[in-house]
Amino acid sequence: MAMGGLGALNQINRTHSAVNSSIQKIATGSQRPSASYGASSYAIATRMNSNVGTAAQSQRNTQNANAMLNVAAGGVSSTVNALTSIREQILQAANGTNRDSDVATIRNSIQQSVSTINDNANVEYNGMKLLDGSRSITVAGDTGYKTVNLGNLSSEGLGLTDADGNLTLNLSSPDGIKQSLETVDSALDSALGLATDIGAAQQGLSFSEANYTTMGESLTASLSTEDDTDIAAEVTKLRSADAQNQLAMYAQKMFMHNNAQVLSLLP
Repeated sequence: MAMGGLGALNQINRTHSAVNSSIQKIATGSQRPSASYGASSYAIATRMNSNVGTAAQSQRNTQNANAMLNVAAGGVSSTVNALTSIREQILQAANGTNRDSDVATIRNSIQQSVSTINDNANVEYNGMKLLDGSRSITVAGDTGYKTVNLGNLSSEGLGLTDADGNLTLNLSSPDGIKQSLETVDSALDSALGLATDIGAAQQGLSFSEANYTTMGESLTASLSTEDDTDIAAEVTKLRSADAQNQLAMYAQKMFMHNNAQVLSLLP
C-alpha cells in the first residue's frame, strides 16, 4: 500500500508539472517560455523576438521622421512661394511707370512676404523649430543612422534682412533692384535646394520603411515557425493532464482511507 501511495504522489507531481507547462505555453504563446524548456532554442527565439522589436521600432522611427519632414516641406514650399512673389514684386518696382507711392506699396507688400518667410522658418514639430537653422533630423534604424540637415530659411539666413531685421532689398535705384534680384535668386536657390534634399530624404525613408516592414514580417514568420505554441495541442495536453491529476488524487485519497481503516484495526 505504501508503494501505491507513493505512485499516486509521483503521478500528482508529474501531472502538476505538465499542467503548469501547458498553462505557461498557452499563456505566452511560446513553446519555450523560459530557458528551462531548452536553453539554446530559448536563446534563438529570444534574439529573433528582439530583432522583430528592433525592426518595428525602426519602422516607427522612419514614419515619425517622415512626418517631421512633411511639416518642414510644407514650410519650405510656402517660403518658395513667398520668394517667387517677392521676385515678381521687385520686377514690378523696376518698371518706370511707378510713382514713389507705388514703390512704397510694393515695399510694404514685400515686407509682408518676408514676415511669412520668418513664420515658415519658425514652423514646429513636437515643440522643435525646423527651418531656423537650429535643426537636423537624425533617423535611427536597424541598418544605421541617417541625418537630414534642415537649413536656415529665416529672412536673415536668406539674406533678405540684416541682423536687426531691416530689409536689405533696395528698390530705389536700378543698381539696387539688380542686387535685390540677385539676393532673391540666391535665396530661391537655397530654398529649392532644401526642398530637393527633403524630397530625396523622404523617398529614402519610404524605402527604408518598406524594408523594415518586410524585415519585420519575415522575422515574425520565422519566429512563429520556430517558437509558436500549438494552442489546440496544448489544450488537449492540459485536459489530459488534469484528468490524470484527478485520478491520481482519487487514488491517493483511497490509499489514505484504506490506511486509516487498517490503523483502526490495530490494538
